[in-house]
Amino acid sequence: MKGQWLGKYVGTVTGKIMLNIDEVDGVFEGVAYLHPDKKEVPGTIAYFRTEDKAAKSSVTASTFPIDPGSGFQTSWEEIKQFFPGMSHSKSAVVNFSINGDELAVDATTDIEVKVKASLTRPPNNSETKISGQKMSWSDFKDYVGNISNSGYLFRGQQKPWPLCTSFHRRGRYRISEFTSKDVKQLHQRLSSITNHLFDLNMPEQNGAFFNLLQHHGYPTPLLDWSHSPYVAAFFAFRDRPIGSKESGAIRIYLFNNREWQKRYRQLQNIDPAFPHLSVMEFISIDNPRTVPQQAVTTVTNIHDIEAYLIEKEKESGISFLKAVDIVASERENTMSDLRFMGITAGSMFPSIEGVCEELRERNFDM
Repeated sequence: MKGQWLGKYVGTVTGKIMLNIDEVDGVFEGVAYLHPDKKEVPGTIAYFRTEDKAAKSSVTASTFPIDPGSGFQTSWEEIKQFFPGMSHSKSAVVNFSINGDELAVDATTDIEVKVKASLTRPPNNSETKISGQKMSWSDFKDYVGNISNSGYLFRGQQKPWPLCTSFHRRGRYRISEFTSKDVKQLHQRLSSITNHLFDLNMPEQNGAFFNLLQHHGYPTPLLDWSHSPYVAAFFAFRDRPIGSKESGAIRIYLFNNREWQKRYRQLQNIDPAFPHLSVMEFISIDNPRTVPQQAVTTVTNIHDIEAYLIEKEKESGISFLKAVDIVASERENTMSDLRFMGITAGSMFPSIEGVCEELRERNFDM
């Protein structure tokens, strides 16, 4: 059952459901977000824990309404005035049955609301859904020169892996647990090391702290991008073997940020009760890497980002994501060009490690 499950539900009401399930101590713990199609019906968050890992399970879930204004969990007393004549469940008996990548859900609440759903999760593979346009390094420079004012963001990857946050790639799905446990542990431990004491109750500092974790290797629901296609190229080629003649390609993703922000609400909240992808430029506190990397970040609770963006493209008729693949054997030519632009490990990582990496490539890895 572990994973992120998305789909539609039917029954007393109809709507969309997102179900995030983690494996904890040999059982499954999950949270479900239900959004009715009708606005006069409140949304619901449900929490549950199974007794074992059997393919069929029956659990009692605790249910809470969603505030229609903030999108956060709340109490029925706080929002019942917005839903005259309605009431909200406090619990539900939920039956799960899993068959491969399909999960059947059948639930009945304490006020006899019935819900049925057949959900799917992303396949566990490394295949991208985006076809990359093949270019030489020279062609790529010409290409990005022609779109320099188009509002694109760029992300470089060593291979054409699908877009996925390190949090989801490591097999975690409940972001609520990340914020309530992981972040508190890290804040406690890092406060003795950082020069600044991050106030996690302030959205700007909270986001800056998440970004600090991301840039130092802790898995987060963030994905790094850059305003610069050349910075993206540096990160794509950086860890490719020097002098390699392999036929593979690096990938640079291009995200149409300007059109995305025109159409979709951008959220400061890292864990809303519905699928989202938001673009954030966090303030740089104790994180000198963000400025030279021209860094910008997407925050998301979606495992399969590409599928989500493809769905939004079909809804809007706008192309939000494209990719360019450059043959990996162009590494030396590319890195030489980037060095003349001032894009090196020493400039991207202002630290002893960054300077040593830059000079190691110059003096040993020629």
